[in-house]
Amino acid sequence: MSIIHLKRVFWTLSLISAILMIWYVAIPTHPVIEHINWMYFYEYEPVYKQKFVFTLREQIKCNENNPFLVILVASRPADVKVRQAIRITWGSQKSWWGNQVWTLFLLGQGGEREDGLALSIKDESILYGDIIRQDFLDTYDNLTLKTIMAFRWVAEFCPNTKYIMKTDSDVFINTGNLVKFLLKPNISENFITGYPFIHSSSYRGLYKKIYISYNDYPFNVYPPYCSGLGYILNSRLACRIHETMHHVKPIKFEDVYVGICLNILGESISIPDAELFFLYRINFDICKYKHLIAVHGISSHEMIRYWQEIKQETPVPCR
Repeated sequence: MSIIHLKRVFWTLSLISAILMIWYVAIPTHPVIEHINWMYFYEYEPVYKQKFVFTLREQIKCNENNPFLVILVASRPADVKVRQAIRITWGSQKSWWGNQVWTLFLLGQGGEREDGLALSIKDESILYGDIIRQDFLDTYDNLTLKTIMAFRWVAEFCPNTKYIMKTDSDVFINTGNLVKFLLKPNISENFITGYPFIHSSSYRGLYKKIYISYNDYPFNVYPPYCSGLGYILNSRLACRIHETMHHVKPIKFEDVYVGICLNILGESISIPDAELFFLYRINFDICKYKHLIAVHGISSHEMIRYWQEIKQETPVPCR
């Protein structure tokens, strides 16, 4: 067989593969439901009520305090250095203008990986009193279980907090600016805000991380939802969402899942100033970081450096 013939066979096979891939992505093998009705996900019996056990619940008693804000940070068991960076930076100050702010970490069970940690999660909890953990395996696909745990913890142990924020451990929070934002008088009773996704399409391609099956999600468009990088809501709405979670089967993406529950409740997202939440990392600019609330993709070393810059005694003039 000549080299020219082999090249023709190769390009023919490549073309067939490309056509098959396009067909797979563009033409669904399952029926797509065109008319969106969020009650499709709702079961009238609370069949999805989670039965995971809290192995660590934290040591702060909410019923003896009235925190203004509780920040719940999704974290992996192995990320000890990241948690420590948060504890000494944006999670370090427990009161802003007389308003209590607590920062707690959300974990699942780490399995064998947890056994190799220099400081065990239980010891970490004893030292800092800021770990919330249940007995599900801590994996990427279980992020929704971790978020359900966060809402359950608020509903059962801290319903008297005024606001909660769910965020991730690679997010830098300007806590002071967040508290200032929440002290504004025009915040509604059922309030939720963050980086908004409106008319975001569900993905059926080959990239596994963002793929979702038609069985799990039969619509082409996701509901309006806030990115999991960080969303803020008042505790009353958090408790209502938690109750709704008992009736809605968890799906792979925790932020979309919260969006489904929110839309079943008939509540909408408050669209914030575009300069408050950043889905992707941005280079450090002290004026920009003093104005924002949350920025994604920040390492523990950067958190420490940025916080030191923001808290410096000699203020940098910003326009």
